[in-house]
Amino acid sequence: MKSLALVVLLLVVMTPVVRAAADVVPLPADKQAFGTARSAASPVWFTLGHQGLSEIFHPDLSTPATRETRLLVDGKPGQARTEPADDRSLTFRQRLRGDGWQAEITYVTDPQRAAVLADVRVTAQRPVRLSVEHVPMKGAGTIVSTLPTEPVRRAHGMFAVGFGEGVAQAALDRGFGMVKREYAQGWRAYLDGLKRPKSADRRLYDMSVMVLAATEDKANPGASIASPSFPWAFGFDRELAPELGPYALVWPRDLYHVSTAMIAAGDRGFAERSLDFMLREQQRPDGHLPQNTRVDGTPVWTSVQLDETAAPLLLAWHLDRRDKSTVDSLRRAADYLLSYPNAPFSEQERWENQSGYSPATIASVVAGLVCFADLLQRNGENAERYLAAADEWQRKVEGWTATRTGPYEPKPYYLRLTKDGKPDEGTRYNLGDNNPDDIDQRAVVDPSFLELVRLGLKRAGDPVIRNTVRVVDRQLKEQGYWHRFTQDGYGETADGRPWNINWPTPTRTYGRLWPLLSGERGEYELLNGDKVSAAKRLQEIAATANSGLMLPEQVWGGRGTTSATPLAWTHAQYVRLAWSLDRGEPVERPSVVVQRYLS
Repeated sequence: MKSLALVVLLLVVMTPVVRAAADVVPLPADKQAFGTARSAASPVWFTLGHQGLSEIFHPDLSTPATRETRLLVDGKPGQARTEPADDRSLTFRQRLRGDGWQAEITYVTDPQRAAVLADVRVTAQRPVRLSVEHVPMKGAGTIVSTLPTEPVRRAHGMFAVGFGEGVAQAALDRGFGMVKREYAQGWRAYLDGLKRPKSADRRLYDMSVMVLAATEDKANPGASIASPSFPWAFGFDRELAPELGPYALVWPRDLYHVSTAMIAAGDRGFAERSLDFMLREQQRPDGHLPQNTRVDGTPVWTSVQLDETAAPLLLAWHLDRRDKSTVDSLRRAADYLLSYPNAPFSEQERWENQSGYSPATIASVVAGLVCFADLLQRNGENAERYLAAADEWQRKVEGWTATRTGPYEPKPYYLRLTKDGKPDEGTRYNLGDNNPDDIDQRAVVDPSFLELVRLGLKRAGDPVIRNTVRVVDRQLKEQGYWHRFTQDGYGETADGRPWNINWPTPTRTYGRLWPLLSGERGEYELLNGDKVSAAKRLQEIAATANSGLMLPEQVWGGRGTTSATPLAWTHAQYVRLAWSLDRGEPVERPSVVVQRYLS
């Protein structure tokens, strides 16, 4: 079709710095697709929402440059269903429907430049007028289009969103077919260099690996974000999240989980770069890693989470990284763990909002120290002080965190955490996340205690482990999945409205169900000799994928909520459990820890 005049409606120019949060219309965080080219020459990433393009990231993955770009027909958007247009690349197609019309739009990015390209086909029962609504985040991006300006019943054209002078037009000039082929070839070549487990659904597995690869920033190798989305208050509350954080940030914990999944998948280079990023950009002079950072390494949230400081110790062991520079950096992290006041008490455990003695945190710290000690010993160095601390904490973890006087049966069972290392005392604390009342620490349980088994500190058949499995299932399992912990409030109101920390009056919110916890249960079940149940967990995670094969943070009623989607940790857990099923045990379980405590 002949190229015609540009049709662009700039309806809103959002400037969160000067506009009140109440004036901002948030985009749902349940992205239907996420894509980018493999090429570093194309520093641009797109997400798809329910009506078209949602946030586009440029020049890096911590920077959303645009808010929304949608096809309008007679001034109105349609509702879209998203699907992969190619099982072996991050190419996606949306089928939109409106009043008397339908459209099909396919999206890629130009591997040679920072541009998102869309191929558009429209059919209508009557002549309709087409336009493209483009909403920049802060005046960023240029959009050009070949769609007709006059009313039509059929149309085939393109539009491109580009960053830089002439970039969008240059992408259009290449033609969609050529760009799409080059884009797909990059992803196919990547997948051809990897392996695939027998246990996984082929389409979802390949999609998961590509999504994980796409979360790595191109200007900052090894910096992989948690999710290209801004759920709930993080999408509209500028006081809470001035720059739409914190999911488009790098978290050492998430980076560890993604890296171990990528090692299993055959992309060892991803994990090597991740470790380099942790040690180069995130390491503080005192040795600890910040809670999270932008992809350039700039710290954002600054609370101390000891399991995140242990993450590079574990990852380095998996990579057998024993060079002097790496070991010197790891030593600072290990020394920090030993010197932290009242360690292994942590300012925050892995769910972010509580301090205390956490079984999951203690498991990470102990395993990290043992792994680091092994690297030292194989380098001919003495590691006794690290092993002595690890052994002491491994012996004491039950006494610090398993209650014999709590309200549930059977006893004893592990708690989410204790505030004081005294699990038989009824110390009370507020759970946060809109929970109005304090709660007895003995009444709060969490599936995260399974880290003690996965990381090799406790046997799957340990009586306290078995007791806690039963307690957690009775208290937290619902609809076939698990909540994070007792009375988790990080989710939605009862009627589905989004979570916000700054409600005008106390409003109870409800954390929903986390598919990644099914993966952790599957790893435990493998170690407990139940491969059938473990395989079922893999299917349960797969069942939560949306039509674009994106896996969510939380689900309810069998579907993803408007939580962070895709969540890299969920995709990583799917990949890791698939390989664990093939191997017969968790692929990231450090054998040196198992040998020390379970042999």
